[in-house]
Amino acid sequence: MIKKKKKKSYTSVYALGQYISMSTHKARRVIDQIRGRSYEEALMILELMPYRGCYPIFKLVYSAAANASHNKGFKETNLVISKAEVNQGNTVKKLKPRARGRSYPIKRPTCHITIVLEDISFYQQYEEYLMYLKNPGCRNEKRNLPCYETYSSGGPWDKK
Repeated sequence: MIKKKKKKSYTSVYALGQYISMSTHKARRVIDQIRGRSYEEALMILELMPYRGCYPIFKLVYSAAANASHNKGFKETNLVISKAEVNQGNTVKKLKPRARGRSYPIKRPTCHITIVLEDISFYQQYEEYLMYLKNPGCRNEKRNLPCYETYSSGGPWDKK
């Protein structure tokens, strides 16, 4: 089996909930509503939705944000749910006693939920830096970086 090497991401954190006693369809119905939203907006949506699957997902999103603030030092206002997926887990099989000594099988589905949060402030700073480099003759008091015009460098190969 070939294992893929995971690249270290400096802007994302995740929380994984395994063997949650819920159907994957019911969990996906909730996950689809919060995917791509900000952390605070997702918490509000999860608190107000009437589904039973909201509570474990709420706990996972909250846990991922706690991982982000404690382990990486991210601010919770800059977090966005970049990836949220639900995978099928094991099915718990039990037998329920019925009349005349017979038994009735009960199947309880489980699921694995992964929530990935990303810090968008890193990307905003990167875009500001790119805009800073694109503007000709731009000098900023905060940054003491040279600014080059991207399309003409004044060489003989430039066509104007």
